[in-house]
Parts: sequence; C-alpha cells; structure tokens
Amino acid sequence: MTATAEETSADVLQESMSGLALAAAAANVVMQLARLPVGHGVANSKVDSGRVDKHPVKRTRTTLTYLAVALLGTDDERKAMRQEVNRAHRQVHSREPVPYNAFDPELQLWVAACLYQGVEIIHRTLYGEPSPEEVAELYRAGARLGTTLQVKEEMWPADRAAFEEYWQDGLSKIEMDDLTRGYLRDLTELRFMPAPVRVPFAGTNRFLTLGFLPQRFRDELGYSWTPRDQRRFDRLTRVLARTNGVLPRAAREFPFNFYLRDFRRRLKKNRPIV
Repeated sequence: MTATAEETSADVLQESMSGLALAAAAANVVMQLARLPVGHGVANSKVDSGRVDKHPVKRTRTTLTYLAVALLGTDDERKAMRQEVNRAHRQVHSREPVPYNAFDPELQLWVAACLYQGVEIIHRTLYGEPSPEEVAELYRAGARLGTTLQVKEEMWPADRAAFEEYWQDGLSKIEMDDLTRGYLRDLTELRFMPAPVRVPFAGTNRFLTLGFLPQRFRDELGYSWTPRDQRRFDRLTRVLARTNGVLPRAAREFPFNFYLRDFRRRLKKNRPIV
C-alpha cells in the first residue's frame, strides 16, 4: 500500500525529531546569534527568564517545545504557541549600541532558517543524505519554523534552491563583536554552568558545537578546527547514527515527545507555555 504525501511528511519529520539532535543544539544557537542584531538582542536582554545562561533548563524547555509544536503540532497549537512567543518577545528590544527588535520579521527569518538548517543537518547525520522527496517534505514543513513566529508565509524562500541562495547570502552577513563572541564562547565552554557540570562536559560541548558548525561560524568565533578534529567528529557522528538506529521509537523521540505532551497539558489547563 502506497503511503500518502501526508504520511511520508510525518514519517520524515518524526525521524528528524530525534533526541540526539540535542548534540547540535549549542551550534544552532551560535548560528542564530551570529547576526549582530540578534546576538546583541540576546546578550543584552534584560528578560532573564528567556536567557540560556541564566535559566538553562527553562530556556531548553521553551526551545524544544517550540520545535515540537511548530513541526508536529496542529494549526491551533501553533497559533497558541505563536501568541505565547509574541507575548515574551514584546519585552525583547533595544536601541543601543545595536538596534534590535524581536518582532523584526527579517531577523526572525534568519532564526527560522538556522533552525531549519539544524533539522537537515541532524537528518543527514542520523540517516545519511536525504532523497529529493525527503528534502522537499522537510523543507515544506520547515516553513512552519518561521510562520509560528512573525515570518509571513510568502517570506519563506519558495523552494530548497531559493533557500540555499538565501542561506549563502546570510552567511555573508555574519558578524560578531566582542560582546556576542564572548557570550557565544561562554555558551560553547559552558562557563555559565556550575563547576560540577562545566568541568566534565565543557570539552565535549565545545567539540560538538564546533563539529556541527560550518567553518564560517568557527572562524567568527575564533576557534580552530583541524582535519584530525573532523575525522574524530565523523567517527562520533557515525556512533550517534548507530545508536539512533537501535533505540526504541519512544526513546529516540525523547524529549520532543515529552515536551509536546507537556505543551498540550499546559494548554488544556491554561498554564504558562513559555
């Protein structure tokens, strides 16, 4: 029996929502904040509740819930998530030294593009090169990463080729100054975490973050990456792929499945989502 397009899309998305995607989480944050206004908006934010360096657990829950709802939720659930994100974003803006407004749709498009790149990177890491049909399904769903924010549907590049043009142009606009570079290096080195967490895990987090980053971002951060590093990283990602392949589905999809259920419980009980 031939699967419908909707079933194929759901299967491809479910595969991409592996908990092992968390290995690339910090790298994706670096990509998003590599645009100077976004980096300053986050590094200078006075809204502590949304800062990963102040509340890492809460911020992680919010981000993973957003991804789960945007990609796997219903239209009504995405609408509810958008309203909650908008409420939080109203407080995130600045004029000096770099103007930033969390409602800027152009900057939100960049953030959504980084999130989508992360989806493709993880799918490729865990399952190999996707087929053209899988890429088309992933990309069609990826638009929701923007439209669940303030990005209008027509702003999302029309197809994967158009997205690649947008992405390459975006790479030319990457810029970090001392503030954002310091903030992102602190994130990479886990300097905001208590010593019992930072000491044993900082090296691994730095290695994973740099491994999942394109070279342009590594250069801007000021880290080196050698052919030997790349070989080590390739070996590690092969282990991740094998591990992902033997995990039961529920375990493989954790914590995204958990956060989607948590979101639905919060929504039903009218509890805060973000």
